[in-house]
Amino acid sequence: RGTTIGGAAGKSVVDEWGVVWGMAEFGIPYPVAGPIKSAEDLKGYRPPSPDDAHRLSSLKEAVRRFKGRRAIVFLTHDGFEFPHYLRGGMQNLLVDYLEDPRLAHALTEMVISYKVRLMERAIDEGADAIVSGDDYATRKGPLMSPRHFREFVLPYLKRSIDATHRKGVPYIKHTDGYIWPILDMMVDAGIDALDPIEPIAGMDIGEVKRRYGDRMAVVGNVDCTHILTRATTAQVEEAVKETLAKAAVGGGHVLASSNSIHPAVKPENYKAMVAAARRWGQYPLDAEMVREYQGRNYIRDIRSADLR
Repeated sequence: RGTTIGGAAGKSVVDEWGVVWGMAEFGIPYPVAGPIKSAEDLKGYRPPSPDDAHRLSSLKEAVRRFKGRRAIVFLTHDGFEFPHYLRGGMQNLLVDYLEDPRLAHALTEMVISYKVRLMERAIDEGADAIVSGDDYATRKGPLMSPRHFREFVLPYLKRSIDATHRKGVPYIKHTDGYIWPILDMMVDAGIDALDPIEPIAGMDIGEVKRRYGDRMAVVGNVDCTHILTRATTAQVEEAVKETLAKAAVGGGHVLASSNSIHPAVKPENYKAMVAAARRWGQYPLDAEMVREYQGRNYIRDIRSADLR
């Protein structure tokens, strides 16, 4: 995620930003405490340097091994998640939006300056695209009001996008959750692709493609909550065909899971997804498949008996 783990104490680690992380199941870190507890803390705070020589070592290795054979994508943050890590919790940053907007803006400005410089360096080192991974929503809706999104998140997302475009590479925005209330703003900011368009949250990739397919690509969205973890390989193929029928017509679609290939995904289901993509995702698309699957909705039956 663009940070370097510094030291450890018991089951916690402290990174170079001073954020304390705990370790969840499967070794996934989560923020426990942050160094910025007040505006005074921010005044005396000095972030790490984005120009440190070690910063992009993994990217450089990927470029050396795969440049020209695979797309090299650099994953980073934009202007929401990292500020709340530094504030010691999302709730603290959201309260700042109401009670201390100057602190919220100053903190986000510091973070985005670092992140933009890191993106620029990554592109110079050979990254073919930038992906920002901040989640803006749960399955029920955005984590803040559309008004607060426009004021406190959107300007910094736009700066990230503009910096990436000046370097001539696309900007892919990742966010889970139900994002319809803020999606117009995200598209207007200039994102080149949206990932992963989470179906279990009520995001229909076909509807997103219909509304915005002339302005951006869509990435997704084979469900990784139930289908890739518990379904049969035949059901995985059905989900892939439905996704392709809804999103791949006319191009502008990257088939992927609805979030990631996480540890609970069954290996045979991942292989089935890849095999189905190679079989059914070749252009020209199979017209009969498109007609049959465009109107389906496998998410409606995702908790049926054979998936329990």
